[in-house]
Amino acid sequence: MENSQFDVIIVGGGVMGSSTAYHAAKRGLRILLLEQFDFLHHRGSSHGESRTIRVTYLQDYYTPLVIESYKLWQEAQAQVGYKVYFKAHHFDMGRSDEPTLRTIIDNCRKLSIPHQILRRDQVADKFSGCIDIPDNWVGLSNEYGGVIKPTKAVAMFQTLAYNHGAVLKDNAEVTDIKKDTEGVVVFTANGEMFRGKKCVVTVGAWVNKLVKTVSGVELPIQPLETTILYWRIKEGYEGKFTIGGDFPTFASYGKFYVYGTPMLEYPGLIKVAVHGGNPCDPDKRVWGPGIMMGVLKQWVEERFMGMVDSCEPVMKQSCMYSMTPDEDFVIDFLGGEFGKDVVVGGGFSGHGFKMAPVIGRILTELVVDGEANGVDMKHFRIGRFKIAPKL
Repeated sequence: MENSQFDVIIVGGGVMGSSTAYHAAKRGLRILLLEQFDFLHHRGSSHGESRTIRVTYLQDYYTPLVIESYKLWQEAQAQVGYKVYFKAHHFDMGRSDEPTLRTIIDNCRKLSIPHQILRRDQVADKFSGCIDIPDNWVGLSNEYGGVIKPTKAVAMFQTLAYNHGAVLKDNAEVTDIKKDTEGVVVFTANGEMFRGKKCVVTVGAWVNKLVKTVSGVELPIQPLETTILYWRIKEGYEGKFTIGGDFPTFASYGKFYVYGTPMLEYPGLIKVAVHGGNPCDPDKRVWGPGIMMGVLKQWVEERFMGMVDSCEPVMKQSCMYSMTPDEDFVIDFLGGEFGKDVVVGGGFSGHGFKMAPVIGRILTELVVDGEANGVDMKHFRIGRFKIAPKL
């Protein structure tokens, strides 16, 4: 395999790399997907049991990407034969004068997304008395919600890529990428070397380290360790919070951003967590406790009418975000000596998973065709950070 010439080598086998491998392989290209750890490991940002999918965004340019992703998730799961997307309504809430929520409502109107704006009594009616908001809050309900099963989704993309002829190799940590006359040469920690015409780098929280080694460019992407929390639904109320019924995926805006999903992955438990975390080195994790626990306990108690036990979460899971300063993605050519031969996808800032199918399409089109179809890339360019190589 070392002597093979691949059309595209994809470095990083999380959801973004695996989606890219699927999109590239189904075009008939010879693809190699490399992962530094075991496939489906729990050390990055693509593992676990649930991710929200929603179209309501402060930045309106994400909404079309999510709408396309709904279609692509369903196409992919139809091909593999099992479900990774579970439908639900979505509900946003916050003070009626909360600027983020006001902008999200304006975007729904501007983009013609069917929605309902709900007062306190209407919220109780809509969600069978499960959710309560204060009188000075407002709710925004729409049908574009749902849950993606992350580990299962990564396995799906890898399976489909393999079915289309991709070569998958894990425990292959990439240490360097060099330009040569035929394209690129990718080197691994165990001494292997692979040649490709093009390369895509999707290494999540490790993107800074690898890109700096390869090109000298320092991307302002900060890895954060975040904690996912599960809370016990009190006995007798479990049916009210189950996915597939009235209960939605949800987000709450204010001084902090609370989000969560219906009961799906663990019987009797509901996921409620805070968007954010503590800066970390992905190779030296502290696997620390959750953030803002007191605030979260109060939120759970008040919003769910005492039907969810707010004393303490019963399960905690650790994950990583890769945060950019503006929380927009990095999807761009690496440039420099590599020109358009190396494309970087990273900095997904804790909200990219839902768009993995369309990001895989975009990364494939960039590296193969030199441009992405129907997407304004200006929000995702490396150049917006005004950085220069440090070599």
